Amino acid sequence: MAAQVVEMQLNNPHEHAQWQQFLTSLGITNFSAQEVEQIDVTLGLIEDDQLVGTGSIAGNVLKYVGVCHKNSQPGARFNQIVSALVNRLFQEQIFHMMVFTKAKYSLSFQHVGFKELAHSDEAAVLENGAPAITDFVRQLPTITNQAQRQVSAIVMNANPFTRGHRYLVEQAAAVSDLVYVFVVATDASLFHTAERVELVRQGTADLANVQVVSGGDYLVSAATFPAYFLDSAASAIEAQTTLDARIFKNQLVPALNITTRFVGSEPTSRTTAIYNQVLQRELPPTVAVQVVPRTTVAKQPISARTVRQQIQSGHLTELNQLVPPTTVQFIKEHLTTLQTRIQKGMKIDGN
Repeated sequence: MAAQVVEMQLNNPHEHAQWQQFLTSLGITNFSAQEVEQIDVTLGLIEDDQLVGTGSIAGNVLKYVGVCHKNSQPGARFNQIVSALVNRLFQEQIFHMMVFTKAKYSLSFQHVGFKELAHSDEAAVLENGAPAITDFVRQLPTITNQAQRQVSAIVMNANPFTRGHRYLVEQAAAVSDLVYVFVVATDASLFHTAERVELVRQGTADLANVQVVSGGDYLVSAATFPAYFLDSAASAIEAQTTLDARIFKNQLVPALNITTRFVGSEPTSRTTAIYNQVLQRELPPTVAVQVVPRTTVAKQPISARTVRQQIQSGHLTELNQLVPPTTVQFIKEHLTTLQTRIQKGMKIDGN
């Protein structure tokens, strides 16, 4: 009997247990609540009343893809479950998809049309569909004779944009012909992506050589670097950071002639501290990594987390010291909305 694709209900304890046991048998074992809660849909491949394959979708990311090859032609079940996931995304009008997977499965995804963006010993990131990374790079602004100019890059979440972020951009702008500020595009923060991009643009509008752009699916996204948004072990953070750094180095740097990556020193966030260390290992000598000491107020590093905590409490007396006027204005105008997001469960203690 041919295998049939069915939608699994992970909120059903029996189906959830069946799904988890099957994936565990294949060596897939990360079932943290944060990972599973992101799943939008899970498909199962059923043959003779047995689960022989499964795959899930979170946004435009394929996750938890696994199949049992016993009593099957090599690749047949894998092809069937991936094809079903892709078709499901097409039905949702999503035509660009990504997968973060173990390195040993990269070729399997390549055989069904995915293109590898980067890999490490442990993992790989691949994409399929459009717009692809070549389209992403092509739409970025450039300057005349960019190949002969000093081009720098910064990646920031800016949740929200602070005076610390502003200082980092100023340091890069002072020694560069062009600075790309890539704003993390995943909506997993108190300030939504469009809000964060606009605050960075407003807060750097006087710096003529700065271009503020979205990081898209490629720079600290939920696909390339989920540990940034989840409380993961240091080993997972390093593995995911390595892929993020290699996508930047292999795909963006040559196309844009980026010569320096600026980062702020990180005394408080474990995830960002590991990220900085991996960037310093992965990028040179192709790209110099310039670590800029964090700016301080009352001898304490300026932190977006502190700003979010003040929004939660409603005590905004120190806001002018922590964020530029454009961010102050936005927070005061949208304070009720931001506090409501926190009350509804938006976490404010992460990056």
